[in-house]
Amino acid sequence: MSRTSPHQHHHPAELSRRGLLKTAGGLTAAVALGAASAVTTAAVATTADAAPATFTHPGMLHNAGDINRARVRVAAGDDPWLSGWRRLTANSHAQSTWTPRAQATVIRGGTGQNYGLLYHDIAAAYQNALRWQVGGTEANARCAATILNAWSRTLRSITGNADRFLAAGIYGWQFANACELMRAYRGFDLAAAQNMMVRVFYPLNNQFLTGHNDACVTNYWANWDLCTMASIMAIGILTDNAAKYDQAVNYFKTGAGNGSIRHAVPFLHGNVDGYDLGQWQESGRDQGHAVMGMGQMGALCEMAWNQGDDLYSYDGRRFMKAAQYVAKYNLGMNVPYTTYTWGSGQNCAQQSQTVIGSGSRGQVRPVWAMLHFHYNRRLYLDDRYISQMYYNVVAPEGGGGDYGSTSGGYDQLGFGTLMYAK
Repeated sequence: MSRTSPHQHHHPAELSRRGLLKTAGGLTAAVALGAASAVTTAAVATTADAAPATFTHPGMLHNAGDINRARVRVAAGDDPWLSGWRRLTANSHAQSTWTPRAQATVIRGGTGQNYGLLYHDIAAAYQNALRWQVGGTEANARCAATILNAWSRTLRSITGNADRFLAAGIYGWQFANACELMRAYRGFDLAAAQNMMVRVFYPLNNQFLTGHNDACVTNYWANWDLCTMASIMAIGILTDNAAKYDQAVNYFKTGAGNGSIRHAVPFLHGNVDGYDLGQWQESGRDQGHAVMGMGQMGALCEMAWNQGDDLYSYDGRRFMKAAQYVAKYNLGMNVPYTTYTWGSGQNCAQQSQTVIGSGSRGQVRPVWAMLHFHYNRRLYLDDRYISQMYYNVVAPEGGGGDYGSTSGGYDQLGFGTLMYAK
């Protein structure tokens, strides 16, 4: 994997931050930024197509700089961070009185479904972890650790119909992210969490990515691959496992399924009214799932970025072109659409979508802050439609519990205004 971004428009401070992930000369700066793990000259020497020799912690959706910025800005009463903080503290999941309901078996799909217990508890763990990291409140730290410890010590299996793979993917990367925020807290059992993630989540993640539930490799929508890849990457970071991390990155670049970048964005439409657009794989399905994809691929790219890999810009910023496309259509504007054809079922029976799907058009999900603040504020690129989606529709972003009671409202962790505004 290349450690060098192809862009020439980084802010000088951003170049410095990225450089210290790649060069031994950045050791002093890394310590000054509050790097959680020791960095040595040998550790930062990396080779092409290899995970970092030493992982950065915290280094999933949020790094030490993100956390410190939010802490300082909220304490100073600055907006938009303060508005994002108020959305967090008002959420019922973010209260230190939350009681976990850990289960030995989680079922998604078929009879006996109980997976809501897991995604509600993950939202609570993540939100309490954020309150502790940004606000310094011990009660929230204890609550987050209690939730994560309960599930780490109790969960034995994830089952159900094919949807069990969605549960293992979405809740895998989310649970790992909550753990990453808590890994330095004395009351959190990191070893139990690492063991549970490797024992319960990863086997299902790996099984899906390598076998696709014994179906045609293109049968499953992009989000199935994407949440699975994000879970594998998050588990790799949580456990400092380079092979798992690489598995996710390599699949993003060259995987056979619909989550790899060229399958997730099958058509490029070139310059449309001054902006390059890329058609998203699920756009012919409905917009709820298309927007969900922005969150799933965004999470994968953000985690990789915090480990020194720029998937956001891979293949000519293909993901940005897709995000612009999805945002533009969901803002009520027209976009071009090319007939999408794929193989389905076990025998790869051909199916086609000839028009863009209008179902759930304009659905609000907290996925746009991450993309806007990356492309526009880190890279200084014109992200017109992403920017409009963020400022005109979703800002300030909330999280799980703020976007409806069904699972779709919990498919992303949210609170991007608080954690990504720059």
